[in-house]
Amino acid sequence: MRVLLSIRPEHVESIRSGIKTFEFRRRIFARRDVSTVLIYCTRPVGRLVGEFDIADILEDEPEALWASTSKGSGISKDYFDAYFEGRRRGFALQIGSLRLYDEPICPSEWFDNFTPPQSYMYVQPAAACGAPMFQPHLL
Repeated sequence: MRVLLSIRPEHVESIRSGIKTFEFRRRIFARRDVSTVLIYCTRPVGRLVGEFDIADILEDEPEALWASTSKGSGISKDYFDAYFEGRRRGFALQIGSLRLYDEPICPSEWFDNFTPPQSYMYVQPAAACGAPMFQPHLL
């Protein structure tokens, strides 16, 4: 199973460059069979740019989460603290194999009435959601 996550362009670039090896979330998906994240790069890009395998999902109190992920966070401690402010628990998706698409994809090519999710959106396997079969670029 895959999920689609909305990720800001600056964070997508940090993922692409290998600086960011963890993607932080305040909420995590309920299904535990999710193994892949489809990356929707938010505006002004507004495209599906790639996907990554989830190597691990960490859950902890924010301070402990920061202690174990800061080297691969790709963000400042202040940014992290503001993001998790008021939260008792947080999540970090450890980014495994990253596959960037040769050409970014307009979401409306794959999804009817696409609206970027605030948190996440479950996505059917590529063939089932009308996605063309393609060879993503491996990094």
